[in-house]
Amino acid sequence: MEVMLTVQELEKSFKDKKALRNISFDVRKGEIMAILGPNGAGKSTTIRNIMGIMYPDSGSIIFHNNNGKEIPRHKIGYLPEERGLYKNVKVMDILLYLADLKDYPINKAKERALKYLKKFDLEGKENVAVEELSKGMGQKVQFIGSILHEPELLILDEPFSGLDPVSQDLFKEEIRSLANKGTAILLSSHQMNLVEEMCDRLFMIQNGQKVIYGTLDDVKKEYANFKCTINGKNERSTLEKISHVHRVEQNNDVSVLYLDKDVQPTTWIKNLPDSLVVKELKLNRITLHEIFIDVATDKNLLREAGEANA
Repeated sequence: MEVMLTVQELEKSFKDKKALRNISFDVRKGEIMAILGPNGAGKSTTIRNIMGIMYPDSGSIIFHNNNGKEIPRHKIGYLPEERGLYKNVKVMDILLYLADLKDYPINKAKERALKYLKKFDLEGKENVAVEELSKGMGQKVQFIGSILHEPELLILDEPFSGLDPVSQDLFKEEIRSLANKGTAILLSSHQMNLVEEMCDRLFMIQNGQKVIYGTLDDVKKEYANFKCTINGKNERSTLEKISHVHRVEQNNDVSVLYLDKDVQPTTWIKNLPDSLVVKELKLNRITLHEIFIDVATDKNLLREAGEANA
């Protein structure tokens, strides 16, 4: 895939605090790239540097479709985590204003705005003031504003915040559609299930440093060992004696067995002791949510984890 944006060796400090340490990644045309991390990890600082809201102490940000480092603002769409629509302005007026800031033709912007308002169940709301909208409706309007000018690079910071499940599905559908048409998408979210469902690659940052970087498949293979969930009353001591089990968690009659890396699941299941009480059994890989929690809290419970390189 063609690389649209390259971030190289970014460093940023605020007084005595090092916010970013040697941050490097790229975002490619037609892919959804996740940037993840706990609060205060450096995600927003990275995004603000890319947008030119602030500037790094060192390192470079290269926009390959715009002769290098100059920020092509008219080619970037940005949905910030902090919502900032003018409350006393009508929906259509604010959308056309945002399009005009990107030098996008007003007639075309109005046509696209009406199409998107209908798609996001906001038909007939074009002359309603923003302050009269619900939080979810306001989120939809701001999302439309970020994509109305047909950006080549779209940066979404917590796009699903405040949305009901139906609206989340609408957003997911549109984000996938944009990626399929070639838009490079950088997505930041704390909703790991949605990231795991949507993203092609991910970059995780902790304390201003890269901790995980790679395709979702590579990360899952490298970090996500298998786990076995057993519904049945079993003694912890019995479960801990099973080969290739390095950790056991129990909640009433449900036990989760975390397996060693490179275990062959079919062979492992065949060797389970006959005395085991099993009402239900499920074997799958550790989720991205569990990887995130492990890394973000420095538990280091995932054995033999290494870096997955894209």
